[in-house]
Amino acid sequence: MKKCLFSLASLLLVGHLATAQKVEFEEYDLDNGLHVILHQDNTAPVVTTSVMYHVGAKDENPDRTGFAHFFEHLLFEGTENIERGEFMKIIPANGGKFNANTTDDRTYYYEVFPSNKVELGLWLESERLMHPVINQIGVDTQNEVVKEEKRMRVDNQPYGKFLEQVKVNLFKNHPYRWTTIGKMEHLDAATLEEFQAFNKKFYIPNNAVLIVAGDINKTEVKKMIKDYFGPIPKGTPIVRNLAKEAPITKEIKAKAYDSNIQIPAIIEAYRTPSYKDKDSYVLNMISQYLSGGKSSKLYKKLVDEKKMALQVGAMNISQEDYSAYIVFGLPLGETTLEALTKEIDEEIVKIQNNLISERDYQKLLNQFENQFVNSNSSVEGIANSLATYYLLYDDVNLINNEINIYRSITREDIQAVAKKYLNPNQRLLLEYLPEDKKQ
Repeated sequence: MKKCLFSLASLLLVGHLATAQKVEFEEYDLDNGLHVILHQDNTAPVVTTSVMYHVGAKDENPDRTGFAHFFEHLLFEGTENIERGEFMKIIPANGGKFNANTTDDRTYYYEVFPSNKVELGLWLESERLMHPVINQIGVDTQNEVVKEEKRMRVDNQPYGKFLEQVKVNLFKNHPYRWTTIGKMEHLDAATLEEFQAFNKKFYIPNNAVLIVAGDINKTEVKKMIKDYFGPIPKGTPIVRNLAKEAPITKEIKAKAYDSNIQIPAIIEAYRTPSYKDKDSYVLNMISQYLSGGKSSKLYKKLVDEKKMALQVGAMNISQEDYSAYIVFGLPLGETTLEALTKEIDEEIVKIQNNLISERDYQKLLNQFENQFVNSNSSVEGIANSLATYYLLYDDVNLINNEINIYRSITREDIQAVAKKYLNPNQRLLLEYLPEDKKQ
């Protein structure tokens, strides 16, 4: 009887997800190439205005890394119609909040306002695109801000440089080989003209998507968008011919040192496909299976039962061109990195040689169902998803349909993908060590 009740509950949950969570949206293009997506939700008097630009660290000159992230800061400096320093004062003064973030693939700016301030949000974002002031005082100011951010989040953070070491060893040709925050000496060496050229090339309407989500009147908002964004001229289309990576066929062994740590770490990193590839979704499920919570395989075995690790985890850092699948562990007590690697590899081999249990499989599906619901639980989250699915996945409907990809993944798929990508001869094995271990 319990099994029947469980099955009925599962069917009801799936039915609920298929209907109640559906996100309605409308999309169209302006003549200048700006893509617009509107989502109307009048349940709460809030609105998100956001713009995502298809520019990230991979679009930088190898000798000028950090530009994309730098612009995330620089474009809050001011515009021809907004005095320097006022951009970030106007928003909270009108009951709003704002933020921006950068990855290797894109840069995202957004504001959340009371719905009666939607026009203000559109004006601010149109100003950022149409009338930015890029001058030496702004560059110098934000240079110091970025340097302080790097000191706090990377240089002085324990294990803060591990991703930098993974990237430089995992990618030899593609621009994913450098970090998003870049090198400070590159920013110091850059001229004002180089910053202005970067802006002119990438901050154009035909390289962006505008999202307005929340308590809106679509007819009124469309007119505002036409008035504020319509006059912005179309830019020269961007052509990307990024370098390709040859497959890894022999294990890459490397060491890196960090003065901010006392406990070493072992890192296994595999180069895996784009997040648009179904295999990337399968790798997300494998990560959850291995280290998603205290009942996961790696945590339960190495932290809870054998007490060989202080921490252990697996994550699929998925990106537009390639992804990096990373498994890591911090040894406890006298455990060696070699012993920890052996135990981690045993769990991966189990996935390759045997189907995971039906119980674990159903647990995974439930976890991804829950993540899917949460991602669309606010207009702020919906705006981010709409922008991402359009700009990077080329399929806005994934906001409603992506969960079906996970539902289509079988236990056999999980086994096959583990066999395909997670092999010792296809990886980087990185020993991340305290500075005093350096010989």
